[in-house]
Amino acid sequence: MAVFEGTFIQTEPLRFALVIGRFNDLVTNKLVEGCQDCLKRHGVDTNPQGTQVDYIYVPGSFEVPVVARQLALSHRYDAVICLGAVIRGQTPHFDYVSSEVAKGIAAAAFQTGVPVIFGILTTDTMQQALERAGIKSNHGWDYGMSALEMGSLMRQLRSTLTEPYIGNSQSLPVSLKSASIGSFSGEAQEMS
Repeated sequence: MAVFEGTFIQTEPLRFALVIGRFNDLVTNKLVEGCQDCLKRHGVDTNPQGTQVDYIYVPGSFEVPVVARQLALSHRYDAVICLGAVIRGQTPHFDYVSSEVAKGIAAAAFQTGVPVIFGILTTDTMQQALERAGIKSNHGWDYGMSALEMGSLMRQLRSTLTEPYIGNSQSLPVSLKSASIGSFSGEAQEMS
């Protein structure tokens, strides 16, 4: 058997999209800076005119998942990093927004097979958000690290899982024992 782990080196081929909610931009701009710092220190060209990172701004966190899903569906990116901040107010609005954003980001990853990093701060106060965006530590860095690790891990898995498995065919169903990898790809092409 094998062990697979993402790495933080050889980042030249990796491509990322950052989807940034502008609402609470005092917080989200700091998250972007932390994420850029992480990516840059690991060899990623974070220049918007470069070839490795695209920046997409949306009105707020609630709009992040639909754009993240669309970007992930393009399969142009190794990971999509979602950045935003939802801060509790005095109404239940916080609960609805934060819940739907979390579900939407998770669904985007599940539906596309592309890592979609949850970088949406959900806090009770602006002070808590600022602490997580740079006063005490910058979680933007953590989201960048997650994207690097997951992007490289998924590249490893895709390259390994496309190779034919040569192992114990006793565990395969009878219908698959005589089938070859080529026959599956031919069937898939016929279905489309």
